[in-house]
Amino acid sequence: MAEEDRIIARVLTSPLDVDAAAWNALLAQQRHPTPFMRHEYLAALHDSGSATPRTGWVPRFMTLWQGPELVAACPLYLKHHSYGEYVFDWAWASAYQQHGVPYYPKAVIAVPFTPVPGARLLARDSAARALLIQAVTQWCEDEGISSLHILFASHDDVQSCTEQGLMLRHTVQFHWKNEVPTQACAPEAMGHLQNPSTARSFASFDDFLASLSQDKRKKIRQERRRVAEAGVRFRWARGTDIRAADWDFFYRCYERTYLEHGNPPYLTRAFFAAMAAHMPEAWLLFVAERGGQPTATSLIALSTHPSCVTGENHSELIAYGRYWGALERVDCLHFEACYYQPLAWCIEHGAVRFEGGAQGEHKMARALLPVQTTSAHWLAHPSFAEAVERFLEREGAGVNAYLESLEQRNPFRQPT
Repeated sequence: MAEEDRIIARVLTSPLDVDAAAWNALLAQQRHPTPFMRHEYLAALHDSGSATPRTGWVPRFMTLWQGPELVAACPLYLKHHSYGEYVFDWAWASAYQQHGVPYYPKAVIAVPFTPVPGARLLARDSAARALLIQAVTQWCEDEGISSLHILFASHDDVQSCTEQGLMLRHTVQFHWKNEVPTQACAPEAMGHLQNPSTARSFASFDDFLASLSQDKRKKIRQERRRVAEAGVRFRWARGTDIRAADWDFFYRCYERTYLEHGNPPYLTRAFFAAMAAHMPEAWLLFVAERGGQPTATSLIALSTHPSCVTGENHSELIAYGRYWGALERVDCLHFEACYYQPLAWCIEHGAVRFEGGAQGEHKMARALLPVQTTSAHWLAHPSFAEAVERFLEREGAGVNAYLESLEQRNPFRQPT
């Protein structure tokens, strides 16, 4: 191979060492990009002190270069704990400990504190993606790292990981689609892709309610009425229209909610200041007011990227539920701030999907439907790898049964 054709691996000890333009250009080539993989987001996590060695996230970003061109890259971290990942492996760590084998440090390819599915292995093509996986696993072996975990991976990532022999693990999230279900076909109403030529978007929030079963429709109206009767009104702001005072109030609510559960928040105020400064277009803030005073907030992330469904040359608007907090308790306020206000906004502004985040069967009553998410895993110890593979087979069967049981709780109206 000619010298200029060689692909060189470089491990970088900070996201700030990666050229931002090159990273974002590579992200833009992926079929499932999200704003959380943008260089600005990852750099803000580091700069703000949110995801740093002090908090247990030691950056070791893997990059592959062909001459001056960045051909593949991923956000790689060494972890001495499993907090902030949302794919739970505490039992694996306990098994290692019981046998006197160190599990930590482990390596994760993930966006810290952000359980949103999307591209994790940025690559110009499938061949470069395969080389990236090989480079990371080889580095783990050379460094004596126990394991590698690629969390909330995209379809392309999963395919490459499968080809490279990594084990797959499935979890369930709940997402809403701005798509009126075909009443004659109940399975399609459970989140399976409909024929784009026959599907239509919801015309209004009332149109959305009309698609639900009577009990679900009644419950949502009752919950919204309680919030309104408590004197709560909402306003929203997007991008640079979110004022500095709004960001301050949001963080006050966000921090208080974490502290009420006995933990400090993962993200610092400096992180959100960086978002306001460098990624304002990616954020939508809902503020609940009572008696003219703000009382609660929810922060939604937004992204637009080319549609990969129909092959047409247009972009899709996607919303991601991320953070919320309140200074006082109002019955059903959480549902209004985190689901009904965002869904109404998505319908009005033509968003195709609202991803509700990790866990939460209660989201199904609000028409967020079950979606399978996938992570990929490599373990260096052969015996533990065999044991985990058997465990994942059993767990996978359980996840499939869980999805089947959820499909029996279809919140949409059934054909008569």
